[in-house]
Amino acid sequence: MAAVAAMFFVFATTTSRVAGQAGGTIVGRVHYMGQAPVNSLIRMGADPRCNKLYVGKRPTTQSFTVAPDGAFADVLVNVEGNFPASPVPSTPVVLDQKDCQYAPHVLGARVGQTLQVKNEDPTEHNIHAASTLGNEFNTTQPINGPVYEVKLKGAEMLHVRCDNHTWMSAFIGIMDNPYYAVSGKDGTFTINNVPVGKQTVKAWHEVMGMQTQTIDVQPGKTTTVDFTFAPHPATASIGPVQELVIPHGVQVASIITSR
Repeated sequence: MAAVAAMFFVFATTTSRVAGQAGGTIVGRVHYMGQAPVNSLIRMGADPRCNKLYVGKRPTTQSFTVAPDGAFADVLVNVEGNFPASPVPSTPVVLDQKDCQYAPHVLGARVGQTLQVKNEDPTEHNIHAASTLGNEFNTTQPINGPVYEVKLKGAEMLHVRCDNHTWMSAFIGIMDNPYYAVSGKDGTFTINNVPVGKQTVKAWHEVMGMQTQTIDVQPGKTTTVDFTFAPHPATASIGPVQELVIPHGVQVASIITSR
């Protein structure tokens, strides 16, 4: 995917903070302006067990989840900066494999938190993530196999794939602070207990890239920050996979399609 190169978070920006004051809350909504791109159709015929799960249906990739009113889901929103250390959640984050897709498609986690990957499908998966910060893994998960666990070690955007099913893709934003959220199906998000002062808030989507805003968080108050993503040329290529029918006896040396 062309815009995967945009998966880059910088956590080193300094931030102002009033010591001893209660934090504030950041709320907002992510909106997609205009007609949302059509997710690509998935051909699951290579694995009949996956294909059987979608009889009479047309499964698609998960890049764009946009409601009729433009609510934009699966956008990772985080507050960037150097913050005092805070406890890492003891509860693991969970990435499930269900109906030969990842669920959720985008999730956030903390450095030091445990990631669990489950397989609910009637087929074997191979979960694979490349990393230079110690988060890499590459392991097979058989049918009814054990839950895979790994402790996350470095702050980065981790791209998870299945080597057995090339259409499967998920993103885990691994953070070194607790101030992040993923927009829901209604496009909304909430980040609690954010330190007081000027804060840099970023919103990231796997295709649309990154947006940044600066806000002033007040003690005990709620600050609203909304993000709107608009189509650009990079999204024009995101469309349904077309079936190609070649008449009998016709030889095709090369085919180039563009939509």
